[in-house]
Formats: sequence, C-alpha cells, structure tokens
Amino acid sequence: MRKPRDFDSELKALADKAKQLKDRRIRQLGELVVGTGADALDADVLAGALLDAAGMKDAARKEAWRKSGTAFFLGKAGTPAAGPDRNPEGTLPLSGGGASA
Repeated sequence: MRKPRDFDSELKALADKAKQLKDRRIRQLGELVVGTGADALDADVLAGALLDAAGMKDAARKEAWRKSGTAFFLGKAGTPAAGPDRNPEGTLPLSGGGASA
C-alpha cells in the first residue's frame, strides 16, 4: 500500500521556497539600485523614474535601455557611481550566490 502524501508539509515547503525567492529578488533589486549608483537619488526621484519607465510605451527607448542594461551587466558600460560599498566590477550576479547587500 502506498504511503499517503503529506499535503500540509508540501504546501509549507512550497510557501517557504516562494518566500526565499521573493526575498532573493528584493535583495537583488536593492543590489541593482546600489550597483548602478541610483541609491544617491532621493526615493521620490527614483520612484518617479521607475514609474515612468514602467509606463513607457516607446519600444525604441525600451530597447535602448535594454542594450544599456546589458552592457552594464557585461561590464562594458561606464563605471557606476564611486563609493566604498559599490561593486568594483559594476556587475551584479543575478543567478544567485552573490554577496548580500
């Protein structure tokens, strides 16, 4: 006879995994803000810029931003703002396992 599945423990494990993924995403977004030097902006200015970017309909401008972002992660862009807590290479590990902020 088969062993019955413990759905409660499986659901708890899935909820824990979802929380870990959400926490990692939030940490990586924070690292991105710091890595690009955007942490020097006031929160209101940064929020406004992100809202404009999220609502942007201009495909050409989005493509230009994508290329600029790709260059940043490949280390081909200009150096991010200087500071003691900045990543010297100007890149962030998005696949996990990177240094925490």
